[in-house]
Amino acid sequence: LNFLRGATMENLEKQLVCPVCLELFSKPVVILPCQHNLCRKCANDIFQSANPLVQARGSSSTASSGARFRCPSCRHEVVLDRHGVYGLQRNLLVENILDIYRQQESSSRVNIKPGRRQQQQLLCEEHEEEKINIYCLSCETPTCSMCKVFGKHKDCDVAPLSSVYMRQKTDLSDGIAILVASNDHVQAVITQMEEICHTVEENGQRRREQLVARLDGLVGVLDERKQELVGLIGREQDDKLKRVRSLIRRHGDHLEAAVALVESALQSIEELHMPMFIQVGEVNSVARDSNMERPELGYENMSHFVIDTDDLADVLRNIDFSPGTCRGTTCGVGHDGEEDPEGDGEESELDLCSRV
Repeated sequence: LNFLRGATMENLEKQLVCPVCLELFSKPVVILPCQHNLCRKCANDIFQSANPLVQARGSSSTASSGARFRCPSCRHEVVLDRHGVYGLQRNLLVENILDIYRQQESSSRVNIKPGRRQQQQLLCEEHEEEKINIYCLSCETPTCSMCKVFGKHKDCDVAPLSSVYMRQKTDLSDGIAILVASNDHVQAVITQMEEICHTVEENGQRRREQLVARLDGLVGVLDERKQELVGLIGREQDDKLKRVRSLIRRHGDHLEAAVALVESALQSIEELHMPMFIQVGEVNSVARDSNMERPELGYENMSHFVIDTDDLADVLRNIDFSPGTCRGTTCGVGHDGEEDPEGDGEESELDLCSRV
């Protein structure tokens, strides 16, 4: 409540200060047509300086008639009558507020100096009318002189409140400066780590692309070699089938000719004529010549098309990054703890090795 009351009185004081002399309005207070207030004496001084030919109050009444007066607050121009500034209307409401304000300030024992604000001191709760002006170092609390002499702080170490105030204010300022510097350092570290995160993301993405490209290249080599080996098997299979089928056709033709010859001989053997026996001799000759060509033993076997991929599978399963790029458990970090450079903006070759 004391704080709110002090703030209200301070705002009221600002409204009661003359814009010319910067002091509280002095009676009588005049009000201009533009609704701005100022002291009558200040208004008369401004009027006299702006109109040097117009005499003071004892001059003729027509001398100031039609003279112009400019408001110091808003520069609004007012045409005065024959009474000059004394013809301006008094603001009785402001005068009454001034009287109430002075009475209130007098009762609260606060003296207001013109043009500045005087800080109000706190009073001791145990000793009325005693201002708190010392600081108990033992209890770490502000107190008054009576508490030190007769009160509960008589055996404590004390110091002037102003010196403790200045010391603590200096310590607080130093602490704020240290905290601000620490915050700046923390922010710099955070910024640096954010940049590291960004760099790690870029390097990781680049390494993943290189790894996928290398392994896709290996897959391409395997696929190409697979096509070649499958082609070898297919060609040998076709050659063997071609030869065997050719022999089958030759044997089939020979068999058909022999069957026809046998049928003809069987028909001729019934004949008692000698030429038929000559034909029988020809059949025997054909029978003796029937040992035709055939594939050698094991010709159908294709077991020689065998590849051993066990070692190659072990090699593929053990593909890893070479020791030159991975040291320990952290890739890209040397034995001295420094990060290996990624190169001068160019993508480095991905080093891979395999351990069997």
